[in-house]
Amino acid sequence: MKQPIAGYHQDEEGHWVAQLACGHNQHVRHDPPWTVREWVTTPRGRRGMRGHRLDCPKCDRHAPADARPAE
Repeated sequence: MKQPIAGYHQDEEGHWVAQLACGHNQHVRHDPPWTVREWVTTPRGRRGMRGHRLDCPKCDRHAPADARPAE
């Protein structure tokens, strides 16, 4: 099921994690050549992808919402 990106945070290793509107989190790494997501490397790129819909396998499994860091 596709869900829109509502925000971002970084994990303990500094990797970017998309916070989806459904309450699930999903890593959005830029790790060429396997995964190319140059947009995640800049604040402007991340802002521009808010609202973009990503596949959420956790929704497909009816998983509970993920924990998110306090802002």
